[in-house]
Amino acid sequence: MWERQLSLAEAGWRVIVPQLRGFDGGGAEPPVSSMDDYAGDVIDLLDSLHIDDAVIGGLSMGGYLAFAVLRHAARYVHALVLVDTKSQADSPEAIEGRKRLLKLVSDKGPPAVADDLIPKLLGETTRRDRPEVVERARQLMLSNSTEAISGAIRALMSRPDSTPLLPTIHVPTLIVVGAEDTVTPPANAEEMHRAIAGSELVQIPAAGHLSNLEQPELFDASLARFLSHRV
Repeated sequence: MWERQLSLAEAGWRVIVPQLRGFDGGGAEPPVSSMDDYAGDVIDLLDSLHIDDAVIGGLSMGGYLAFAVLRHAARYVHALVLVDTKSQADSPEAIEGRKRLLKLVSDKGPPAVADDLIPKLLGETTRRDRPEVVERARQLMLSNSTEAISGAIRALMSRPDSTPLLPTIHVPTLIVVGAEDTVTPPANAEEMHRAIAGSELVQIPAAGHLSNLEQPELFDASLARFLSHRV
């Protein structure tokens, strides 16, 4: 899902896109049970590449992963990019929804999860006017195994509340949210913006929860401007 953003390398940035366990056709061993598992993998990757000063960014679950990296290895984090995400842990109602999704993927596999999630993840404008983006999102979901999706759901539902972490963040931070995001709506982004001193908030019009896929030109421009001016 970050292939387009690899073009930022043309401006001199070193762009690294970790392949999380089980995603994009990768194996899922050992199994993932928490967001800390993903964070440990990312920290190990940074160590293996001898990187000790990085801009850490992620969308949705990637934002929760960014918070986990910050908790465990803040010294690596030179700046943050939090996209279509929030700081709070799952509510009891959200946890019940995750359990339902776990059963769905176990019983019917990734296609059923894609059918369930796409209407929620993509904004109304995208669903109405950009069928190629809808199909791209579907194919990204179908590229992942049942085990990978199940592991991600378990990590999502068990993640801690990162809200207390927000006032302690003193690195340049870009917060991006799709104007039509109903999963982590603009109100969540505004809460993070208020709590993180000096943060920048960008709202992407005509985009839902996957703003980098739905409005890539606007997303890339915001990210490039942040990297150039603040980092």
